[in-house]
Amino acid sequence: MSHTNQQRASHDGAEREKIQQIQHQFGAAARQYVTSQVHASGPDLDWIVEAAALTGTEYVLDVATGTGHTAFALAPQAAKVVALDLTPQMLAAAQQAATERHLHTIRFLEGNAQAIPCEDHSFDIVTCRQAAHHFPDVYQSIREWARVLKPGGKLLLVDPVAPEEPELDVFLNEIELLRDPSHMRDYRVSEWLTFLQKAGFAVSTVREWGIFLDVPSWTQRIGTPSDAISLIEQRLCAASLAARERLKIEKRDGVLAFTLPAVLIVGMRMPLD
Repeated sequence: MSHTNQQRASHDGAEREKIQQIQHQFGAAARQYVTSQVHASGPDLDWIVEAAALTGTEYVLDVATGTGHTAFALAPQAAKVVALDLTPQMLAAAQQAATERHLHTIRFLEGNAQAIPCEDHSFDIVTCRQAAHHFPDVYQSIREWARVLKPGGKLLLVDPVAPEEPELDVFLNEIELLRDPSHMRDYRVSEWLTFLQKAGFAVSTVREWGIFLDVPSWTQRIGTPSDAISLIEQRLCAASLAARERLKIEKRDGVLAFTLPAVLIVGMRMPLD
């Protein structure tokens, strides 16, 4: 086998391993995400609905839907929503919740965000909320969003972001990885803008805010082992002044907490040449 082929096989093997890790991690935690307030509510859900500006005729793809919260928010105003996820247990939990809410315009589809099983130019809107930091090859996922969107279609992206300062970027991603080994990376806003422009998107909106997280509920939701929780708490307590200020690390009623930076990005798929 040539060196190039060896590298490709190694890369493919690592990606398959990461996908299996994600499926295992989130399959076990599916029920927690149905009721997670961070995912089931939050101002970004309202912002997504507002930015989508649906008229009832649009076809929407919600990538990495998890337990379906974004799909649920958009379904009443859309002609059809396809809710895509890699993890069967997440989709099953989402489908049950949709049935309970009498949302019948959602199609649940198992699939990989890096190889979306849908036709080219088949959606008016693509959404991806609080999931892209798990994608092994995020730029491949972005290319897929561009492929399935109609020219002039809209992308609505929400994800945690790392600070632009390199040392704070490293610190936050280390904390994230301790909490969840399937985590890949919280990208910086500047990285997202570069990725999207390169893939053919014109960005119209960048809205930043923070998600308050207390360590006990944040780690319980994904089932973080106790030794990793201890390391997270140690890192947060020993954080630099810059990290403490940027991430608003604090104790509330004796509970360690911090604020996770997040971004909403709205982009338009530029017309094809």
